[in-house]
Amino acid sequence: MTMKITRCLHTALLVSDLERSEQFYGSVLGLEKVDRVLRFPGAWYEVAGFQIHLIVADAFTIELNNPEKWGRNQHIAFSVANLDAAKEQLLAHNCPTQVSASGRAALFTQDPDGNVIELGEV
Repeated sequence: MTMKITRCLHTALLVSDLERSEQFYGSVLGLEKVDRVLRFPGAWYEVAGFQIHLIVADAFTIELNNPEKWGRNQHIAFSVANLDAAKEQLLAHNCPTQVSASGRAALFTQDPDGNVIELGEV
């Protein structure tokens, strides 16, 4: 018998400041927070049945392997309805942005801890 993966459930991201991260994922990206009783500091968000688990870690560093091209680093990708509106939202909140080097309709940003996020219009 062969293992068959049927869907992706969640990804976990380390964050250093939960309040700051909740503002980014909830207010800037507009993700829906999931009510959870946690035994450790963190927060869960959900989009289209996929969850993002923010887990507080006191000491960690995110180092980009390729700081010139954020898409060539570890990242999470989301589809957006309007890439221009997404970029305006990010810039209005002073979030860094980088247009995809591939030429496709996508851009990258980073959360307050440096986790890379791709937004694409697909």
